[in-house]
Amino acid sequence: MRRGRVVRIEGAPPPADPGGARVSIPSETRHPMNPSQTRNRRFVLAERPVGEPDDDTLRLEEEAVPEPGEGQMLLRNVYLSLDPYMRGRMSDAPSYAAPVEIGETMIGGTVSRVVASNLDGFEEGDWVSAFGGWQDYALSDGTGAINMGKSPENPSWALGVLGMPGLTAWAGLTQIGEPQEGETLVVSAASGPVGGTVGQIGKILGCRVVGIAGGPEKNAHVTGTLGFDACVDYKADGFPQALKDACPDGVDIYWENVGGAVFDAVMPLLNPRARVPVCGLISQYNATSLPEGPDRLNLLLGTILRKRMTMRGFIVFDDFGHLYPEFAAQMGAWVREGRVRYREEVIDGLERASEAFRGLLRGEAFGKRVVKLTEA
Repeated sequence: MRRGRVVRIEGAPPPADPGGARVSIPSETRHPMNPSQTRNRRFVLAERPVGEPDDDTLRLEEEAVPEPGEGQMLLRNVYLSLDPYMRGRMSDAPSYAAPVEIGETMIGGTVSRVVASNLDGFEEGDWVSAFGGWQDYALSDGTGAINMGKSPENPSWALGVLGMPGLTAWAGLTQIGEPQEGETLVVSAASGPVGGTVGQIGKILGCRVVGIAGGPEKNAHVTGTLGFDACVDYKADGFPQALKDACPDGVDIYWENVGGAVFDAVMPLLNPRARVPVCGLISQYNATSLPEGPDRLNLLLGTILRKRMTMRGFIVFDDFGHLYPEFAAQMGAWVREGRVRYREEVIDGLERASEAFRGLLRGEAFGKRVVKLTEA
């Protein structure tokens, strides 16, 4: 047997609901876990989208369930993570990672159960966090897999606050934002899994935190449940002035998830030596051309120079993956103590993943969106 890489998440599991929420959106079809199932449903990339993905971008296919070879394990994917970065993997434009090829299974993080294993450190019945993709079953050689044990509480949280989104928030804010007590932190997409976690960490570290979100329900969640000091609705009339009013002392740290008009409203408020971790630009992911209007590049560069600001993009596992053990210990403690709250939106059924992903890009998700593929 080949020996796999085994990483276990230590410490007591989080409580069932430390002030967060789990919203389930059921499907008419149920797919109970069946070890004898012989067919594997999978979404493959059928064509590269121009603009927003549509019904023709991904195709649902069936194939035989694969058999694990030496040094492999067969995973039954239970939860699939939906994340904005996946839109970039559908494109063959230059990027930090290779695109998904036409006809290949769409990539994605999963929480899975081991069905069969020829890999040391992983046994039948183990829960595993891996990159199993948009499919019912996946083979893994253990690369990037995290063994979660036999009975973790809230296993899907390994795709959210205790996984990649949580690490993104924690590492990006602490390593790039470098928050200091009393500073003002502004967070775009504040009701999402990354933005919501960024703001709560900022509060723990002593910042005044202002969120930006879309609509009254999300804004109320950001202030009422997540504990931000204020939240501004970017969809409302007078958004730039409302944001200015919410930040009377300017902005010391701006967490960039969105780009576009939201960044335009933040930029004049940035203080000298402000830090801007650039996590995402979701407003631009489906764009087919440059935004309309004048070229503001020189204005941005002049602002960076004059205010001696720091703007830095990052790819979380490339730049900060080595910090995962420290993150897991710290975030696990905060979640157990109820200091970080988490909202999860569960879509029932693999067949609904494509539309659920498109809704995510349209801003329809409320919290971390995952797809439940089977009953564990």
